[in-house]
Amino acid sequence: MRPRLVASLLVTAALAGCGGDDGDGEEIPGGADQEEARVIEEWSTALREGDVEGAAEYFALPALAQNGTAPLALRTREDVVSFNEALPCGAELVSAETAGDYTIATFELTERPGPGECGAGVGSTAKTAFGIRDGKIERWIRVVDEDDAPLPVPEGPVV
Repeated sequence: MRPRLVASLLVTAALAGCGGDDGDGEEIPGGADQEEARVIEEWSTALREGDVEGAAEYFALPALAQNGTAPLALRTREDVVSFNEALPCGAELVSAETAGDYTIATFELTERPGPGECGAGVGSTAKTAFGIRDGKIERWIRVVDEDDAPLPVPEGPVV
């Protein structure tokens, strides 16, 4: 009886080891740190599904956001929720690459439940630079296309 139990446990352990992690197991293209890319992917999925409160949970406090405007300090959870609500499009992560202290994410824009309308933006791509620390978004900075005027990248601590 004992050898069968041991054999059964070994087979169960081997099968449990197959398939890897809790995620979908697919690597996010682009070469970025996969843990940071997963934070970005999970944030964008929550937002795309209209879960603004859930999306806000991926942000550290304080955080900084810059979406083609002057930097915005996000000091409270309500600030983060308001920022996420103001984004008119949902986004599906296409790739993520590392650039210094940032992870540059490329998204395909989608409609999403909630306020705003993505409209003609659906299907377009957009890039955002994420500063992530300890699994939370500390900086969210829209990356402009080559034809757009460059935006300054804030330096120093988030206040």
